Amino acid sequence: MRGLLDHDPEQVIPSFGKVTRGGLSILVQRRYGGVMNSTTTSTPGHTAAHTPVRLRANPLALPNILTYGRIVAVPLVVGCLFWQNILHGGLWLRWLALAIFIAAGVSDFLDGYIARIWAQQSSLGRMLDPIADKLLVASCLLMLGAEKTIHGWSLLAAIVILCREILVSGLREYLAELRVSVPVTRLAKWKTTLQLIAVGFLICGEAGDAIVPGVTETGIALLWFSALLTLYTGWDYLHAGLHHLTREDQ
Repeated sequence: MRGLLDHDPEQVIPSFGKVTRGGLSILVQRRYGGVMNSTTTSTPGHTAAHTPVRLRANPLALPNILTYGRIVAVPLVVGCLFWQNILHGGLWLRWLALAIFIAAGVSDFLDGYIARIWAQQSSLGRMLDPIADKLLVASCLLMLGAEKTIHGWSLLAAIVILCREILVSGLREYLAELRVSVPVTRLAKWKTTLQLIAVGFLICGEAGDAIVPGVTETGIALLWFSALLTLYTGWDYLHAGLHHLTREDQ
């Protein structure tokens, strides 16, 4: 995923593979038709059956710099929350953490948009983008749980989200060995958006409650909703992955 709008928003469905003596050749087909490989593009006038053109990675391209910035935002947000709650700092630290988090969330949209309009999509970006998202969300959930903003039964929602991310990451790593691309679905992108909004409300937390009561409760409700969406999208990925695994064993 390069950002919320980076990947082509189509459902993951089982791919069709052909095993030859030279190796395994697999094409991932979209639910609504067409062929997709997240690291390649096709030249105009050619069909997907032709040899794809690989995207060249530029580590200093603006979309990649935005992704690096999102990774750098992780310790900054966690540090502000740690300082405010664990070290008993002022509530202004929560607003600072929220500002950094919002900037990181906006960059998640901008990197994909810029990559498309400036033709700077790359394998490096596609690899780093979901990692940056997972680092940001997971670290914030852990910190919010440590400071008791997320507590009681609500911890189950955070656990569901974290376990799903681990499951999908492991599945992607295994399928990569089979040269199978697992594109991000539209629903999965909505899931990520909802997670970011929920975490944003929870970061605001008691600072927001002091101005508008119910901010934390709203964040908890959104967290549960995103956890349910996370379960569904996780099963979607697992179902597609199991299809490849069973075909490989045959």
